[in-house]
Amino acid sequence: MELSVERVDVWAATIDDKPGGLAKVLSALRDAGADLQFVVARRTAEASGKGVVFVAPLEGDSAIRAATQVGFSVTPSLHSIRVMGLDQLGIIAQLSRALADGGINLRGVSAAVLGTQFIAYIALDSLDDAEKAIDILQRA
Repeated sequence: MELSVERVDVWAATIDDKPGGLAKVLSALRDAGADLQFVVARRTAEASGKGVVFVAPLEGDSAIRAATQVGFSVTPSLHSIRVMGLDQLGIIAQLSRALADGGINLRGVSAAVLGTQFIAYIALDSLDDAEKAIDILQRA
């Protein structure tokens, strides 16, 4: 199976849990020319009235400057890889099995299919695990 597998920095920011909280930070990124491929936002149980948004990738000085101005930073404890390839029945089960067989514990997975292609963002506990996961998946 032919996969594109690479490490990717995920950026996170705290947002207000109210109408427009997410739109405010994403608009700042759009205005700076950020071309996001991944966005996940959710409320946080830890802080009432707050949420968190995760985005990737952030590239270029203008986008990074805008991101930091609205509270984004690279998540140092979240080591992520992006996996893309041809969609097929059970592809995420197959990839997660390969990682499990390689001794890799997953911190989180987000995946979607568009047309004939899938994309998955896999979060791991350490940079070492991310590098091992890349090696395993490139051989899958």
